[in-house]
Formats: sequence, structure tokens, C-alpha cells
Amino acid sequence: MGAARRQKSPRSDSESPPREGNAEDNDEQAGELDDGTDYSDYYEEFHHMFTMLLGNRLCLAPISDDVQRVLDVGTGTGIWAIDFADEYPSAEVIGTDLSPTQPSFVPPNVQFEIDDAEDSWAYPENHFDLIHVRALYGAISNWPAFYRNMLIGLRPGAWFDQLEMSIQFRSDDGTVTPEHVLAEWSRLFIDAGERFGKTFRIADLARQHMIDAGFENVTERRFKLPVGPWSRDEHYRQLGRWNLLHCEQGIEGWSMALLTRVMGWSYEEVQVFLAKMRKGLRDYSKIHAYFYV
Repeated sequence: MGAARRQKSPRSDSESPPREGNAEDNDEQAGELDDGTDYSDYYEEFHHMFTMLLGNRLCLAPISDDVQRVLDVGTGTGIWAIDFADEYPSAEVIGTDLSPTQPSFVPPNVQFEIDDAEDSWAYPENHFDLIHVRALYGAISNWPAFYRNMLIGLRPGAWFDQLEMSIQFRSDDGTVTPEHVLAEWSRLFIDAGERFGKTFRIADLARQHMIDAGFENVTERRFKLPVGPWSRDEHYRQLGRWNLLHCEQGIEGWSMALLTRVMGWSYEEVQVFLAKMRKGLRDYSKIHAYFYV
């Protein structure tokens, strides 16, 4: 989880780097859930989990109560943008995404637009008070260019707030061993992301990318997000339940395209692996796994 401030003068639009690759290379998002299923409930649970993780806050950037112009990049179903617009009625909130999956009935101070986050900057320079990004791991091919674009759009003194989750299953007590299926999953998907050209490692890379792009006051905070209700702490037990639900509901949607199209697996091989993963996820009485956020 990171926040960064813009203090220097904006760069000109001519310095915005072009999108690399071609339409064929970028027509699929590595981690998207796109198998025809309605995942609106899944994204609501996802949103609730991360809001709970942040102490019932929508972002950690120290914004003012009368924040004016806000951009939510990769808005998905728009739930973050809608909640933010409700909480900050002074704000004009724009949510952008490749897919028009947002609801029609929204607060009057929020609007949704179709936009590719990797295209050249589409909004006025030096404009937004806050740009928010959440869970774009596996969706961006050129993160340095992405951050330079974000910098163009922020006014001096404004904030960029980003939440990303590592997909590396970890444990502090050694219960996630290198041979465990959860560790195998992590290695497999990190490898697939690198092959696909859209890394899943942005939670580890974001801070330095922001600094290299020219952001100042870059602050990184790390949270542990349990997988399953194994923690003795009630707050983390609740988070673990939500994360387990998040993993169980999303696992097939995450896996099928990547493992069949990128890694060359058959449908049957994927299903066998998913069965092992579901069993591993449910073994939380013995396996005390968590993600970094």
C-alpha cells in the first residue's frame, strides 16, 4: 500500500511515453475474471475486505475533507468510486475502466468513462487532487510509463494512492513450505505474469517506480492479509474469512486463461490443480498463510 505526492512542475504531454506493444499483445488482462459469470458480488466482497484492512478507510493519502477532483483508475464495478463520492460530497469523481460494468444509478458527483490506463494521458495536465489505483497487478505492461502518466495528471501538492496485493503466499511459522501447493501457485503465477508481460510483482516494485517517475514523499505501508481464519486476533480472523472467500470465488477465473493460454496447460490439468489449491486453501488449521498488501 503506497501513497505519493506530486510537488514538482508537471511534465508536458509530449513526454508521456507511448503505449508499448500492439492490440493483439494487450487484448487480455492477465488476472481479469472474464468467463461470462456475474462477479459483482465478488468485487463487493473484495472492496469490503480492503476497506476493513485499512481500518474502514477508502485510502491512506492525507487528503482534505473538501477534496475536489478525484480519478479512480481501473475502477471495475465502480464500488470504490461510488463510496468515495458518498463520503466526500465535495469531490467530482471519475472512474475509468476498459469494461463498462458500472451501475447506472450512482451519486450525482461520480461518472464513469471507458479508458485504457496504458494509453497516453487523456485528461488535463496538473488537474487532479487525488488519483487512486487498486489491484492492477497483472494488468499493466509498462509500469514506469503508467506512473509517469499519473504524475502528469496530478496538480502540485496532490496525492497518488495505490493498493496492491502480492500473490506470494507467505507464513511466519514455516507452515507454507516450498513444496506446498500454495507456494507452487505463487511460483507458477509469478512466472506466468512475467511471460505474459504484465507482472504480478508490482506490490514489491511500486515504491521505486514512483520515485523514479518523480513522485515525492513516497510512503509505503505493508499489511498482512491472512488466508483463512487462523489468527487469534479477531480483526485478522475476520479478514482471513473474507480473503478465503475472495480466493475461493476468484481462483478459477484467475487461472483458466493464464494456465491454458500462457502456460500451455489443458483444461483438465487446470481443474486438477484447482482441486489441490482449494484443498490447500482450506487447510488453514495447519497452514498459516498470508499475503502482503
